[in-house]
Amino acid sequence: MTEQILAKPFLDVLRGQRELVPPIWMMRQAGRYLPEYREVRAKAGGFLDLCFTPEFATEVTLQPIRRFNFDAAIIFSDILVIPYALGRAVRFEVGEGPRLDPLDTPDKIATLKPDADFSKLEPVFEALRRVRAELAPKIALIGFCGAPWTVATYMVAGQGTPDQAPARMLAYRHPEAFATIIDALVENSIEYLVGQLKAGADVLQIFDTWAGVLPPREFQRWSIEHRHGRARKSA
Repeated sequence: MTEQILAKPFLDVLRGQRELVPPIWMMRQAGRYLPEYREVRAKAGGFLDLCFTPEFATEVTLQPIRRFNFDAAIIFSDILVIPYALGRAVRFEVGEGPRLDPLDTPDKIATLKPDADFSKLEPVFEALRRVRAELAPKIALIGFCGAPWTVATYMVAGQGTPDQAPARMLAYRHPEAFATIIDALVENSIEYLVGQLKAGADVLQIFDTWAGVLPPREFQRWSIEHRHGRARKSA
């Protein structure tokens, strides 16, 4: 009986089971199409304020579940919270998207902290705990982060770009310096994801949105094989 109560169709399918009705979720479940989301967004002020206020993040995570009864909820956050926790300035310009201080030279990259301040991400963990407490047992909770390559493209350019050329060129010209960014993102993203699991996430998704711009060899290096420097030294 307990297993039936705790069964989650979304997780069952990930384990290889077939469901008569496939479970459904949407990547951008909370967003501008929901009037109730727009209301909370207006209250929050800035986008990061929305992400880092557990009350607001919990509410907008649950809004599409209440409307559509999806089989999984995805926590409301952003892939650029890791650079923020690494001490980088992150802001969101209305109508333009994220802005960061570019790490586009080896000298600038040398200023990057290797370890994130995870106290800055505690609001995300708190939102996960709150959402899990309110979700029906059958509904899965998805945590996520950005893949190191994708997050690095924003950190290098300081914003989104059409073809991620700044990061690609830096990786070609200064691979060791670029690896420093990837190193920090790999290690701290792992810790961030583990923290999400401890806070109540059932499953994790890693978004490598811009991996498709990489040729096969670079994709293998920066999205598949790359391991952070401290792991290599201790191996």
